[in-house]
Amino acid sequence: MPSFDIISEVNLNEAANAVDQANREVDTRFDFKGSGAKFELADSVITLTAENDFQLQQMMDILHLKLTKRNVDIASLKADDPQIAGRHAKQTVTLIQGIDSILAKKIVKLIKDTKMKVQAAIQGEKVRVTGKKRDDLQECMKMLNDAQLGQPLQYDNPRD
Repeated sequence: MPSFDIISEVNLNEAANAVDQANREVDTRFDFKGSGAKFELADSVITLTAENDFQLQQMMDILHLKLTKRNVDIASLKADDPQIAGRHAKQTVTLIQGIDSILAKKIVKLIKDTKMKVQAAIQGEKVRVTGKKRDDLQECMKMLNDAQLGQPLQYDNPRD
Protein backbone atom coordinates (compact mmCIF):
# COMPACT_ATOMS: atom_id res chain seq x y z
CA MET A 1 0.00 0.00 0.00
CA PRO A 2 1.46 3.40 -0.97
CA SER A 3 2.46 5.68 1.90
CA PHE A 4 4.56 8.72 2.82
CA ASP A 5 5.67 10.49 5.99
CA ILE A 6 4.98 14.11 6.87
CA ILE A 7 7.94 15.64 8.70
CA SER A 8 9.17 19.10 9.62
CA GLU A 9 12.94 19.37 9.74
CA VAL A 10 15.54 22.07 9.26
CA ASN A 11 18.89 21.33 7.65
CA LEU A 12 21.19 22.35 10.52
CA ASN A 13 24.27 22.40 8.28
CA GLU A 14 22.66 24.98 6.02
CA ALA A 15 21.52 26.94 9.08
CA ALA A 16 25.10 26.95 10.42
CA ASN A 17 26.38 28.18 7.04
CA ALA A 18 23.75 30.95 7.02
CA VAL A 19 24.76 32.03 10.55
CA ASP A 20 28.43 32.13 9.48
CA GLN A 21 27.54 34.26 6.46
CA ALA A 22 25.43 36.57 8.63
CA ASN A 23 28.36 36.98 11.06
CA ARG A 24 30.65 37.91 8.17
CA GLU A 25 28.18 40.49 6.91
CA VAL A 26 27.78 42.03 10.39
CA ASP A 27 31.59 42.21 10.71
CA THR A 28 31.93 44.11 7.43
CA ARG A 29 28.99 46.50 7.74
CA PHE A 30 29.82 50.07 8.76
CA ASP A 31 26.81 50.52 11.04
CA PHE A 32 27.94 47.54 13.18
CA LYS A 33 31.64 48.52 13.48
CA GLY A 34 32.88 48.20 17.05
CA SER A 35 29.46 47.22 18.39
CA GLY A 36 30.33 43.60 19.18
CA ALA A 37 27.23 42.38 17.36
CA LYS A 38 27.31 38.66 16.60
CA PHE A 39 25.29 35.53 15.92
CA GLU A 40 25.87 32.25 17.75
CA LEU A 41 24.39 28.85 16.89
CA ALA A 42 24.21 26.18 19.60
CA ASP A 43 22.17 23.03 18.94
CA SER A 44 19.09 24.51 17.23
CA VAL A 45 19.13 27.91 18.98
CA ILE A 46 20.54 31.04 17.37
CA THR A 47 21.49 33.85 19.78
CA LEU A 48 21.71 37.42 18.48
CA THR A 49 23.78 39.87 20.55
CA ALA A 50 23.97 43.62 19.85
CA GLU A 51 24.02 47.01 21.57
CA ASN A 52 20.38 48.00 21.10
CA ASP A 53 16.99 46.89 19.84
CA PHE A 54 17.39 48.58 16.44
CA GLN A 55 20.56 46.60 15.73
CA LEU A 56 18.77 43.39 16.74
CA GLN A 57 16.06 44.14 14.17
CA GLN A 58 18.72 44.76 11.52
CA MET A 59 20.44 41.50 12.46
CA MET A 60 17.14 39.62 12.26
CA ASP A 61 16.66 40.92 8.71
CA ILE A 62 20.18 39.78 7.80
CA LEU A 63 19.52 36.34 9.33
CA HIS A 64 16.24 35.94 7.42
CA LEU A 65 17.98 36.89 4.17
CA LYS A 66 20.86 34.46 4.67
CA LEU A 67 18.58 31.59 5.72
CA THR A 68 16.34 32.17 2.70
CA LYS A 69 19.35 32.10 0.36
CA ARG A 70 20.37 28.75 1.89
CA ASN A 71 16.84 27.30 1.36
CA VAL A 72 15.98 27.19 5.07
CA ASP A 73 12.31 28.08 5.52
CA ILE A 74 12.03 31.05 7.91
CA ALA A 75 8.59 29.84 8.98
CA SER A 76 10.48 27.28 11.07
CA LEU A 77 11.92 30.08 13.25
CA LYS A 78 10.46 30.99 16.62
CA ALA A 79 11.87 34.29 17.89
CA ASP A 80 11.69 35.16 21.58
CA ASP A 81 11.29 38.73 22.81
CA PRO A 82 14.51 40.77 22.96
CA GLN A 83 16.14 41.17 26.37
CA ILE A 84 17.61 44.65 26.74
CA ALA A 85 19.82 45.59 29.67
CA GLY A 86 21.83 48.81 29.47
CA ARG A 87 24.05 48.75 26.39
CA HIS A 88 23.47 45.06 25.69
CA ALA A 89 20.57 43.50 23.84
CA LYS A 90 20.08 39.79 23.29
CA GLN A 91 17.50 37.73 21.44
CA THR A 92 17.15 33.99 20.93
CA VAL A 93 15.70 32.35 17.84
CA THR A 94 14.78 28.67 17.96
CA LEU A 95 14.76 26.43 14.89
CA ILE A 96 11.65 24.26 15.16
CA GLN A 97 12.43 20.60 14.53
CA GLY A 98 9.81 17.87 14.28
CA ILE A 99 6.05 17.95 14.49
CA ASP A 100 4.68 18.37 18.01
CA SER A 101 1.62 16.41 19.12
CA ILE A 102 -0.77 19.37 18.78
CA LEU A 103 0.19 19.98 15.14
CA ALA A 104 0.16 16.24 14.41
CA LYS A 105 -3.41 15.97 15.73
CA LYS A 106 -4.38 19.00 13.67
CA ILE A 107 -2.92 17.40 10.52
CA VAL A 108 -4.73 14.09 11.16
CA LYS A 109 -8.01 15.92 11.79
CA LEU A 110 -7.56 17.99 8.62
CA ILE A 111 -6.99 14.84 6.57
CA LYS A 112 -9.99 13.06 8.08
CA ASP A 113 -12.26 16.09 7.59
CA THR A 114 -11.57 16.10 3.83
CA LYS A 115 -13.02 12.58 3.51
CA MET A 116 -10.11 11.44 1.33
CA LYS A 117 -9.48 7.73 0.97
CA VAL A 118 -6.29 7.87 3.04
CA GLN A 119 -5.44 7.06 6.64
CA ALA A 120 -3.13 9.14 8.83
CA ALA A 121 -1.30 7.86 11.91
CA ILE A 122 0.93 9.77 14.33
CA GLN A 123 4.34 8.14 14.79
CA GLY A 124 6.45 10.17 17.18
CA GLU A 125 7.48 13.41 15.49
CA LYS A 126 6.06 12.46 12.11
CA VAL A 127 2.71 11.54 10.59
CA ARG A 128 2.42 8.55 8.24
CA VAL A 129 -0.25 8.73 5.54
CA THR A 130 -1.30 5.56 3.69
CA GLY A 131 -3.79 5.02 0.90
CA LYS A 132 -4.68 2.61 -1.89
CA LYS A 133 -3.81 4.96 -4.76
CA ARG A 134 -0.84 7.22 -5.27
CA ASP A 135 -3.19 9.89 -6.69
CA ASP A 136 -4.99 10.09 -3.33
CA LEU A 137 -1.64 10.62 -1.58
CA GLN A 138 -0.67 13.37 -4.02
CA GLU A 139 -4.03 15.05 -3.48
CA CYS A 140 -3.42 14.87 0.28
CA MET A 141 0.02 16.50 -0.18
CA LYS A 142 -1.52 19.29 -2.24
CA MET A 143 -4.21 19.88 0.39
CA LEU A 144 -1.59 20.06 3.16
CA ASN A 145 0.53 22.49 1.12
CA ASP A 146 -2.50 24.76 0.66
CA ALA A 147 -3.39 24.63 4.38
CA GLN A 148 -1.68 27.30 6.46
CA LEU A 149 -0.38 25.28 9.41
CA GLY A 150 2.25 27.74 10.63
CA GLN A 151 5.13 25.32 10.17
CA PRO A 152 6.84 24.11 6.99
CA LEU A 153 6.17 20.48 6.13
CA GLN A 154 8.24 18.07 4.07
CA TYR A 155 7.20 14.74 2.63
CA ASP A 156 9.59 11.88 3.14
CA ASN A 157 9.87 8.14 2.61
CA PRO A 158 7.41 7.60 -0.27
CA ARG A 159 6.62 3.92 -0.80
CA ASP A 160 4.57 1.94 -3.26
